[in-house]
Amino acid sequence: MRRAAAINRANSLVGGLFSFRFTKHVKAMSSSSSSASQDFVSRPVIKKVFAKLQKEGDGAVVRRGISRSEQKLLDPFLMLDEFSVSPPAGFPDHPHRGFETVTYVLEGGITHQDFKGHKGTIYAGDVQWMTAGRGIIHSEMPEEEVNTGLQLWINLSSNEKMIEPNYQELSHSDIPSAEANGVEVKVIAGESMGVQSPVYTRTPTMFLDFTLQPGAHIHQNVPESWNAFAYVLESGEGGCVFGSSNASPVSAHSVVVFGPGNDGVSAWNKSSSKKLRFVLIAGEPIGEPVVQYGPFVMNTQAEIDMTIEDYHYGKNGFEMAKYWMSQ
Repeated sequence: MRRAAAINRANSLVGGLFSFRFTKHVKAMSSSSSSASQDFVSRPVIKKVFAKLQKEGDGAVVRRGISRSEQKLLDPFLMLDEFSVSPPAGFPDHPHRGFETVTYVLEGGITHQDFKGHKGTIYAGDVQWMTAGRGIIHSEMPEEEVNTGLQLWINLSSNEKMIEPNYQELSHSDIPSAEANGVEVKVIAGESMGVQSPVYTRTPTMFLDFTLQPGAHIHQNVPESWNAFAYVLESGEGGCVFGSSNASPVSAHSVVVFGPGNDGVSAWNKSSSKKLRFVLIAGEPIGEPVVQYGPFVMNTQAEIDMTIEDYHYGKNGFEMAKYWMSQ
């Protein structure tokens, strides 16, 4: 009964929530700098998606910024959720296989534990970079009354989908940052403003948390072949503009998908009084078929069928599933 219930819960997590290597340096300048348009050609914005609220896990609420309709545009990224969860809601025991999850806590704390004995809590500003690989069953539960953050799913190439699970965890004090001309960046993965993250990314990835004061402008170089998008966390009225200084503003809780380009991404804070905060995420496309069944992401339907069998019978990476339950 417990196994059947767990399988049903896993199946219900269709793209569910809890289910860096190379970039060039960034140049930050105020929006009044006339050299911005002369020096840089920003990638165009090709799609905007407002992340609507939906229920996920066990009583949690998320804003899903990337769903399956954006996956082809944003290879290697599978999903982005902005989550909000308070006890007793949460994300109880569930499996993953074939990709990585990046959890970035914005407020509160999330306690994680898995069937391999890994347990810990990440708090505001902390990051957990989890490689699910061949199989993880874990829980992610809220630690405080208000808990918010982002979770990003990054695909793995076919030759890495069945590697052993692994973790990289950074406290907020371990995440390098830089500040200049009204722009602050926290470098979760990749490089920006001359600082580089210590995180190793199997799928080359950039994950940057930018805060722009009123009137500030940023240009971040992105490798030409990479796909890129931004997710807006905070924005004043008319403040958040991407791609071109005269473009239409973007509201908070929106995904901005950038088209191809050989330079990078530009953003302006046009608000006169409020700061702008967004994450810029980019990655090298894998270019392989994606077959997803809830928290399992493989290359073929046959591999998905095998994954379901492995999970059901507790084998090929899921052996501990027969005996483990989170505390």
